[in-house]
Amino acid sequence: MRRERRRFERNDTDIKKVLYTAGGILFISIITFIAMFLLNSNNSQEEQRLAMFNTEMMNSSNANSVEETSSQTGRTVNEMLNEMTNDMATNELTTGEANEDANESSTNETSSNSDKTKYAVNTSNVEGKKVEENADSTKDSETTKKEDEETVKDPEFKMPVEGEIMREYAKDNLVYSATLDEWVTHNGIDIAAEKTTVVKASAEGTVKSIKNDPRYGLTIVIEHVNGFTTVYSNLLTAEFVEEGETVEQGETIGTVGNTATFEIADEAHLHFEILKDNENLDPELYLK
Repeated sequence: MRRERRRFERNDTDIKKVLYTAGGILFISIITFIAMFLLNSNNSQEEQRLAMFNTEMMNSSNANSVEETSSQTGRTVNEMLNEMTNDMATNELTTGEANEDANESSTNETSSNSDKTKYAVNTSNVEGKKVEENADSTKDSETTKKEDEETVKDPEFKMPVEGEIMREYAKDNLVYSATLDEWVTHNGIDIAAEKTTVVKASAEGTVKSIKNDPRYGLTIVIEHVNGFTTVYSNLLTAEFVEEGETVEQGETIGTVGNTATFEIADEAHLHFEILKDNENLDPELYLK
């Protein structure tokens, strides 16, 4: 019995220790929780106070700024309205003027473009006419050149007198001269004919000169087209023409004589020369 009591007492004592220990821990926990709750509440209250203080400060500053702004706004509302009204009117006027200017500019551009188009058309027409005129003038000039080339031909020469050639052209070789009794060159041909035989123009031309040549006697020189010249020497008379006179082919210009000192020993004849640009040619190659 004693042992059981002791055990019971011991168990009871152990339980009490456990309960006391648990109670102490619970008490300490409660106190700790309360302490922390109080601290947190105090901190929150302080934060709320600070927030309220900041809010009051901000409200006061905002109120001041609002009062200033409201006062300024109250002072300038009418001015702002007037400015807005004036700006709107100015914008309307500006817009209207801009539209008018745009319409005028578009009208002017349209008219200028139409004028340019008309001018371009007129210019193209004028240029086309000029091109046609230039083409026509070119054709006319070419036609004129062709006509000139066709009309201006070398003259066709005919025998100035009827007779036989007694001495031929000899520019590159020598012929015997009975008068000089030596072999000499001969720039023309000698055509045998009686004295006073009529001498005719070999081709149409203008009388350049009538002169007494110291070698070939009385001489008539006639100029023709394209640089040709004919020379008639050893004449008896030359009173049928004058210097500067235009003569036709076959027209009488003089008579056959015997006035050439270089050919005085020969029978009566006509000394005849043909030149091209002052260069002697063989007359037999051009006479027809």
